[in-house]
Amino acid sequence: MSALLRLDDSTPGRLTIGLGEDRHLWSYCFEPETPAKESTRPYIHPLYSIDGDVLTNLRPNDHPWHHGISFTLTSVNGANFWGGPSHRAEDSYQWRPDHGTQRHLEWLEKTPGQLVERLAWIDPQREGCILIEEKRTLRTNHQEDGWGLRWTSQIHNPGVEDLICENYHSLGGLEGSHYSGLQYRGTREFLHQHGDDSIKMLGECGSSELDELHGHSANWLEWQGQVDTTLRRTRIRFESLSGPIPWFVRPNDPMVAFAPHREKPLVISAGQTVMFDHALNFLRA
Repeated sequence: MSALLRLDDSTPGRLTIGLGEDRHLWSYCFEPETPAKESTRPYIHPLYSIDGDVLTNLRPNDHPWHHGISFTLTSVNGANFWGGPSHRAEDSYQWRPDHGTQRHLEWLEKTPGQLVERLAWIDPQREGCILIEEKRTLRTNHQEDGWGLRWTSQIHNPGVEDLICENYHSLGGLEGSHYSGLQYRGTREFLHQHGDDSIKMLGECGSSELDELHGHSANWLEWQGQVDTTLRRTRIRFESLSGPIPWFVRPNDPMVAFAPHREKPLVISAGQTVMFDHALNFLRA
């Protein structure tokens, strides 16, 4: 099946993966021009279903720092890599000069089925200081009823001090705000039910109730939704291949994050490498 995939790198700073001669699957902006206050980082958008419906949202007006599909850790040694205002227990959400940047360094491999990239996560407070070195692998596969994207990030701490990775639940006690990791911001209408119970979320636990999905650890969850105009339906299956994680879910945005931690910080020791391995499958419903 991989022979059907194609790679278009004719646009500076952007790669597009397609299927056959004229079908686009997803586009990766690796040299973005998004504002610094949105924690500039590479992102995937637009991303399409197998039938050509757009499934991602870039810079929505409620949270402009949600960039299609992107990988981030909310706070790394106080640097905001998520974007938007930073939350602190003493003064809540405030705009602060603390936004980190992910910078594309080079391609290690660039084929239709697999992209391998090196990135540097830059400390906003110390010029030229690299907090994280990342090796990112993006794999595409064509399936019988759709297609899949596997996102693997190897996060390396090149420094001599531990990296303390926080979310706003662990950092400031903001209950339930444990968003971090790989985030997917979907097209706005995807999970709008309009009285149709077949448009829903489904967790590994067997429930579709938000209270039983948000913040609970599981290996996977699914969204079964519909898009405007074509009225076609798509099933998105999110899988954490690294093991169970406490999912962050917001169906009304809609947004899901593969959160690596919740109540306690994630500590990456000096010289340590941590791997995050996730899959998203976009299938006809």
